[in-house]
Amino acid sequence: MKILLISDSIIDHIHSSSIAERMKDIDFVISCGDLPNYYLEYIVTMLNKPLFYVMGNHSSQRLYTEQGLKTSMPEGCINLDQKIIEYNNIILMGLEGSMRYSRGDYQYTDSQMSWKINRLKPKLYLNRLFKKRYLDILVTHAPPYKIHDQEDLCHKGFKSFNSFIKEFKPKYLIHGHIHIYGTNNCWLTKVNGTKVINAYGYKVIEI
Repeated sequence: MKILLISDSIIDHIHSSSIAERMKDIDFVISCGDLPNYYLEYIVTMLNKPLFYVMGNHSSQRLYTEQGLKTSMPEGCINLDQKIIEYNNIILMGLEGSMRYSRGDYQYTDSQMSWKINRLKPKLYLNRLFKKRYLDILVTHAPPYKIHDQEDLCHKGFKSFNSFIKEFKPKYLIHGHIHIYGTNNCWLTKVNGTKVINAYGYKVIEI
């Protein structure tokens, strides 16, 4: 199964009519945040495959139009935040946002993120009971603490994600938020059997 991962940066050859042919074997798409609605809507339209997303810290629910202020979410895409969804026998779970550093949308303290995780634990335990595993892929915007993150508060990872990896052992944790430039090209780290992947720009993985 092939998955297209996208996050944080618009890529010209993804936002291209040729994507339908070049990526016709993609099974579904995961967006880790901070991408405009039109980009997500274009990809889901051209590929005609499910697109699961979480919001990033630069995302906004507010869209100013001639008719006034409206709530803005990408059409035709599936918001994964604080949900557990099974697609083609792959169990996905999503957690949006970054560490709180201002009053913007989609920012959380580590305690608030732990609370979001705790609300999902009963369903995870049921998955373990009936499906023999908790989940396959955790989709986040921010990375775990000290894994692909940075020292400033905005780009610091969540310690609650480290605890989640230890307890629930997802096969993948896929995040964005941390931009990769030049020699900073560390995008894959294995932690206790979990592959932590930075989806910045785009990646194609096969599972």
